[in-house]
Amino acid sequence: MSRILVLSGSPRRDGNTERLASAFVKGAKQKQDNEVEIISVCDHTIHPCVGCNTCFEREGNRCFQNGDMTLIYDRLSKADIVIIASPVYFYGISAQLKAVVDRLHTPMRNRFPIKKLGLILVGAAELPELFDSILTQYRLIMNFFSLEDAGTVLVRGAREKGSVTEHDLQKAYQLGLSIH
Repeated sequence: MSRILVLSGSPRRDGNTERLASAFVKGAKQKQDNEVEIISVCDHTIHPCVGCNTCFEREGNRCFQNGDMTLIYDRLSKADIVIIASPVYFYGISAQLKAVVDRLHTPMRNRFPIKKLGLILVGAAELPELFDSILTQYRLIMNFFSLEDAGTVLVRGAREKGSVTEHDLQKAYQLGLSIH
């Protein structure tokens, strides 16, 4: 059984990122022993890390900031696999999702049971290098945490809401189906 957490970082409701993440979830749920949860980080108040390092000293390594990051930490503490789904803005993931990633600066991260990381990205541009900077960060994160690559879905040229193709959605679905 895999416990899969999808962190979706798009502020646009029913947009391309959300549609791809939903297709992934549908595929992952085909295996009846998978538990899958999707969290739209934009629905939560996640303050950015301020780099104070007090989480290294506090009991349970909790951050001093109030907000919904405690929910994210709780879900990460139960996940075997994490899938990051994001629109691409200026060659990076969304600010909302980046705030979550930066809040993993805490030593709490060392207690998460996560074994695999996957990535779903969608961007408006057609440039061949559109995802390069994100993929570099993705590989660095996998190396830092000794995570296995669960796979990627990279979609270019999806500018307008709803412009991901059935082929793109099928790729996300297939990624979900491949998860074990």
